[in-house]
Amino acid sequence: MKLGILGGSAVSALPGLEGGHRHAQETPWGWPSDALLEGEIAGLPVVFLARHGAGHHIAPAEINYRANIAALKARGCTAVVSVAACGSFVESLPPGSLAIPDQIVDRTWGRPSSFFGGGLVAHISVADPVVTELAGHVAAAAQVWGIPHEQGGTYLAIQGPRFQTRAESRLAKAEGHSVVGMTAMPEAALCREAEMAYAIAAFVTDYDSWREEVVTTAAVMEVARANREQAGFLVQALCARLAAMPLSAAGGWAHALDEAILTPRAHWPTEAAARLRAIAPRFFA
Repeated sequence: MKLGILGGSAVSALPGLEGGHRHAQETPWGWPSDALLEGEIAGLPVVFLARHGAGHHIAPAEINYRANIAALKARGCTAVVSVAACGSFVESLPPGSLAIPDQIVDRTWGRPSSFFGGGLVAHISVADPVVTELAGHVAAAAQVWGIPHEQGGTYLAIQGPRFQTRAESRLAKAEGHSVVGMTAMPEAALCREAEMAYAIAAFVTDYDSWREEVVTTAAVMEVARANREQAGFLVQALCARLAAMPLSAAGGWAHALDEAILTPRAHWPTEAAARLRAIAPRFFA
């Protein structure tokens, strides 16, 4: 297998990377956020992409999510782990800990969230947007380094780039969400359309705004910097596990499109089908 790693504020280096080289990868949906960094970690082929670009210059709502996921697919990735920063709604996930959620609530808007369209329709199932097996490997990797973590719970995806108001934060906590971030959607849905496994490793930087303290960018980035070393160690241990125990196709992610495409083949527009070849070659090659 080949692992795609989407890095945000939580990761800036890949300890143990061997044979690293950069690759520019254009897609039918444009260019990804940055050049792809390819190599091997602990014997596992990996592709790293900085989702906010070099120097963190792309805001969450401005990311070309379709190009990012399509570029990872084009380089042969079969699974994607999002290493990101998040805020916490629960005392059991304090700053410095790791959340490995299994569900997502999407409150983003205006982000292109599907590769399909243009006369070719598919309805993908994302009832379980995170692949349990992959999330379990993330949790086991955290255990190796003694990183305090919690597997399960709900990631609330918000539009950003601003943080939440205190009322929004307290409402989210009352709704039972575990953490809040700005990038898991449409990443998770696009990975499912591209038939790649997806999991989230979200390093907690703050308690959002449901407590009395005010969340500031300076405070968040201070914790994020402290989390980066742990994020690098986590990725290294995760790669070692996946090299020894590659993912199975359990959960259906590898065949997610089998019954999802509604438009009959005879009615597939040539242009739309040609684009989709990049993310679903077994259907559109």
